[in-house]
Amino acid sequence: MRFECSQLVIERLDPLVQPGMTPSTHMHQVAGGNSFTADMTPGEFDPSKKSTCTTCTYADDFSNYWTAALYFKARNGTFKRVPQMTNLGLKGKNGGMTVYYNSAYDGKTKLKAFQPGFRMIVGDATLRKSQGEQKQLCHRCEANVAQNPFGGAPCTGDDTAALPNKICAGGIRATITFPTCWDGKNLDSPDHKSHMAYPSSGSFESSGPCPTTHPVKMAQVMYEVMWDTRPFNDKSIWPADGSNPFVYSMGDGTGYGWHGDYLFGWKGDALQVALDERCAGDACKGMKTQTAAAANKCMADQLAGAKDPVDEWLPSLPGNLPVTYQ
Repeated sequence: MRFECSQLVIERLDPLVQPGMTPSTHMHQVAGGNSFTADMTPGEFDPSKKSTCTTCTYADDFSNYWTAALYFKARNGTFKRVPQMTNLGLKGKNGGMTVYYNSAYDGKTKLKAFQPGFRMIVGDATLRKSQGEQKQLCHRCEANVAQNPFGGAPCTGDDTAALPNKICAGGIRATITFPTCWDGKNLDSPDHKSHMAYPSSGSFESSGPCPTTHPVKMAQVMYEVMWDTRPFNDKSIWPADGSNPFVYSMGDGTGYGWHGDYLFGWKGDALQVALDERCAGDACKGMKTQTAAAANKCMADQLAGAKDPVDEWLPSLPGNLPVTYQ
């Protein structure tokens, strides 16, 4: 499946890494069910039951998907959030991201849907170099909004782990790909990563086997965020020292700290049905969908304890985080 999830909220909350903290350390852009909040305790909080709407095309998907926000750092030292735009071939929605649940590439392997309470993280917000980075986290400098010529599969060709430090006339596409092998027991782990693993050989795309410690093959969850950098293509306002003008909200001036969070929230067996049907796009037989207008109506306000300016020029990153490069 490949479908759009509109922006739910831009907010400093992180129920996985900093549960209960309002505000959390850095800003996130969030999509999915409108029950997203500071504390979503495993085994107790089910977004499919708590949410009253979702910003995703599939109306039974109340999961939450979130990443760091991207900011432009101007020559005068001020910052402005970079908006998101709708990805190629999808219906126009208010920012957000493209979500994938990729089926097995061999066309026959049956994959298991995630269970209520499941959550995971990929990437490390503290990284400022490629060493230690997980697989298939990357950036693509698009030549134009039509993405022509097509740059191939994510994280191939000219894609880079680091943020591009040049004008991207069609914006920057940032990809997040989660591991696909589950231990079959734990819905979460202390680091929100250890219950998941990569194939022991090959890759998900080559139908590589899962390790014995994590024997259950799951769908490949992937995000694509289209950062609309076009309003900032005037190099006269870029930093005079030649540093990258684009920085992530956790103060990452490199892009190596790019990371994503996932919290499952599909209603009933809707995701398993979709996986069994090997749904490929944003319309699938038997799956309930909604219009872009309906999805946009689900946008939420920032939580009372986590209110920050969203679209104005700022003297520093939200939370007064410094920009670091190593």
